Amino acid sequence: MQTPFFHIEIPTQAQDHKILANILPGADSLAVSEIAAQFNGLTVVVTNDTRSAVRLEKELAQLSPLNVTFFPDWETLPYDSFSPHQDIISARLSALFHLQQRKQGIFILPIATLMQRVCPPSYLQHRVLLINKGDRFVIETLRLQLEKSGYRAVEQVLEHGEYAVRGALLDLFPMGSAVPFRLDFFDDEIDSIRTFDVDTQRTLQEIDQINLLPAHEFPTDNQGIEFFRSQFRAAFGEIRRDPEHIYQQISKGTLAAGIEYWQPLFFEEMATLFDYFPANTLFITGEQNQTQGERFYADAEQRFESRRVDPMRPLLSPDKLWLRIDDVNRQLKNYPAIALKTEKVRSSARQKNLAITPLPPVTIQSQQKEPLHQLRQFIEHFKGNILFIVETEGRRETLLSLLAPLKLKPKQIHTLAQATEEKLALMVSPLEHGFIIEQDVPLAIICESELLGERVQQRQRDKSRTVNPDTLIRNLAELQIGQPVVHLDHGVGRYGGLVSLENGGIKAEYLLLNYANDSKLYVPVASLHLISRYVGGADETAPLHKLGSEAWGKARSKAAEKIRDVAAELLDVYAQREAQKGFAFRYDREEFQQFTATFPFEETHDQLMAINAVISDMTQPKAMDRLVCGDVGFGKTEVAMRAAFLAVMNHKQVAVLVPTTLLAQQHFDNFKDRFANLPVNVEMLSRFKTAKEQKQVIQDLADGKVDILIG
Repeated sequence: MQTPFFHIEIPTQAQDHKILANILPGADSLAVSEIAAQFNGLTVVVTNDTRSAVRLEKELAQLSPLNVTFFPDWETLPYDSFSPHQDIISARLSALFHLQQRKQGIFILPIATLMQRVCPPSYLQHRVLLINKGDRFVIETLRLQLEKSGYRAVEQVLEHGEYAVRGALLDLFPMGSAVPFRLDFFDDEIDSIRTFDVDTQRTLQEIDQINLLPAHEFPTDNQGIEFFRSQFRAAFGEIRRDPEHIYQQISKGTLAAGIEYWQPLFFEEMATLFDYFPANTLFITGEQNQTQGERFYADAEQRFESRRVDPMRPLLSPDKLWLRIDDVNRQLKNYPAIALKTEKVRSSARQKNLAITPLPPVTIQSQQKEPLHQLRQFIEHFKGNILFIVETEGRRETLLSLLAPLKLKPKQIHTLAQATEEKLALMVSPLEHGFIIEQDVPLAIICESELLGERVQQRQRDKSRTVNPDTLIRNLAELQIGQPVVHLDHGVGRYGGLVSLENGGIKAEYLLLNYANDSKLYVPVASLHLISRYVGGADETAPLHKLGSEAWGKARSKAAEKIRDVAAELLDVYAQREAQKGFAFRYDREEFQQFTATFPFEETHDQLMAINAVISDMTQPKAMDRLVCGDVGFGKTEVAMRAAFLAVMNHKQVAVLVPTTLLAQQHFDNFKDRFANLPVNVEMLSRFKTAKEQKQVIQDLADGKVDILIG
């Protein structure tokens, strides 16, 4: 079958495995789209890692008219002591449920996820509840059904797997659903089903029915727990009676963190994803699947050996939870498959090269006299159509302004097929890399990465969520009996655990704090915010205060006096600094934007605020005094890079101080990469350099030859 771009011979029989080579960066999504369009069945794409799978899902969602499903990993390391997020479990359950009815489409997953054993298909088939408008349910009966399916009762529904009952209303966020629902009962009949917004809690759209999937990938009802107990005893023998033991926790109905790694004990036999795939399935495999699969299983074995010593959490061996890569390869022999390879091959009946070629250099060189020279040369000599790719509507406007000097006005299109009809076109798309498709009329795809360097990547943002009180209690449970804590009003005591007391006929949980002279203080859980960890020294030497004494009050007053003294000193320092005149850096917006365009991520809101604040400080004629705080990986280095760029463009030298030699090397490499296309000399001082090299760097610094020094 001839497609708009490629002719690819599709295997259809088991054990018919072919190779599609010359898959340049960015071309895999187009190749997958073309293959899936020609194959009359389900196309399963096995990527090397999760990042590649997420990228393919985004690109194929636009390129292919078929249904595209990403089956996520748990996003935990093997045998981690915490559970996957409910949103991940929701996506997995939805994908598994619909996979049983899927006859065509694209199913994407990393090789490590394909190796994972999963719940058997019968589990979902027997535990899905269809709720229709007009159905008769006693609301209490439906609530019990939700509890049995593992849903959590809450005051306000915010996440997957939660429900709330308020009179004749039942709010519910089913697993696998993009939105929550509000069921309105009239007597014992469901009068209406409406979606609602989790932020405003306002109802939106009325619908007729919903599918209710279980809240977990394993049964959590009484029958499921009893089966787990018997399987656990059979697997591990004698059980410790410690209440913190994983067996005791699950036996009491507590879904302990990391329970997923005991999932096989809830079933007679686990399944694999191959039990879900229809017979008419075509696999597309990645070049590094074998290597990545071996590496993952070896890592799982290593983590098993290092963590199996914990008597409170006896572990199942890796083979109970994952397939080996050789097992996966044996299963793949039952299906047709196409292996994607990067390098070209000699064409034969079994292997073909994709008809594409790499783009020549077309980078916009902002420091050159004619920044668009390479791009202009390519456009003038290319005998075919050209398609520019940008990621967002906003960046489309940026690109159009960059192309304005060449008087280019590309036509905006919405599908790749439309590019074959336009000499010059522009499309908003998540495609990361460009190439030339060799056909009767060649098509050159030019992405932002070719024009501006590294491509901007959309970063997933988690919605802010309210704090779950259960989380606070779990954190409190991490405190050890006898550990010192500080009460805001009473000082240092030792934590004595949680106790249940009756006050005025009401039973409630209290924190027991032991103080000097055997005094005891009972703190309601609701007043947890008054208690903090003791950080004044070693736990063993922590002083205990006397309840009712003035010692704690005096200590607080003395500390307050010291704070006032320090504040006075700081005010004096700030006043002196304010009186000094600083250097006002010149800010060239266009020049600065060209540099920021090479940032390989989309800035977060807080990051942009920090960057704008720093730039504002630097352009003011006063001494700068700003501290930028953020956790590891939150983008502080990018703030520093942009400040360094502004300083260097104003003919100033920049010193970047770091705490370790390794960090100096990492920052040096990162700065070198970002400033590679600029006339900026980045150097480093650390023990990685010889004494002679260090002396030369210092001399170059004194001579003004070094623009940015890291050390």
